[in-house]
Amino acid sequence: MGEGVFLITGASRGIGLATAQLAAEAGYRLVLTARDIGELAERAARLGGPDRVWVASCDVRAWEQLAALVGRVEEEWGRLDVVFANAGTSVVTSFTSSQGAPPSQWSDMVLTNVCGPAFTARAALPALIRSGGHLVLTGSAAGRGVRPGNLYAATKWAVTGLAQAIRAECVGTGVRVTLVQPGLTDTGGIPASRLGDPKLAPADVARAVLYAVSQPSTVDVNEILVRPAGQDAYR
Repeated sequence: MGEGVFLITGASRGIGLATAQLAAEAGYRLVLTARDIGELAERAARLGGPDRVWVASCDVRAWEQLAALVGRVEEEWGRLDVVFANAGTSVVTSFTSSQGAPPSQWSDMVLTNVCGPAFTARAALPALIRSGGHLVLTGSAAGRGVRPGNLYAATKWAVTGLAQAIRAECVGTGVRVTLVQPGLTDTGGIPASRLGDPKLAPADVARAVLYAVSQPSTVDVNEILVRPAGQDAYR
């Protein structure tokens, strides 16, 4: 792993921040992004100096920002080895009632959760092809089954398909593609109705990410489904 460069979107908290901590311990140089880097800058400073950790403001809904960032990373650090398309958001939805967020708030979630990883992949894959690198995407256990009225789950279904489409196009390039599908994870945004359910810690998911990227270059861990012990498979 040595001097490899590891880029993480949505790195200011939760799974992204936990993965950054483990990646730093593994010897990676880090590029950490978020829409608002105020809190991220303070947390990133604990992971290493500016020669090891680079914090960048980046909105994954904006293709131009992602493309420019990847270009700067290659120009200044010479390579890009792992990209973790992790940024995501969630709102409660219903298609039959006024419960949850109004439809006017849905588009941000769809753009972040679907266009975000798609734009991240498109920006990063030329660099990852050059390095024989690894693309990791955060899906969800919710992207494997039906959740009544749940648009968030539908966006994660889209990420499942996106990972498969990217992997198919990357055959023969040397790039590995991993979809991580966490169950309920304590990232600070759990709906009130599920606060009593079993939960993963962000570090549990981060260990799954590092497991995938630490495999030999001949091994491609396609998917990792990880739930907390005791979680209902349909929740």
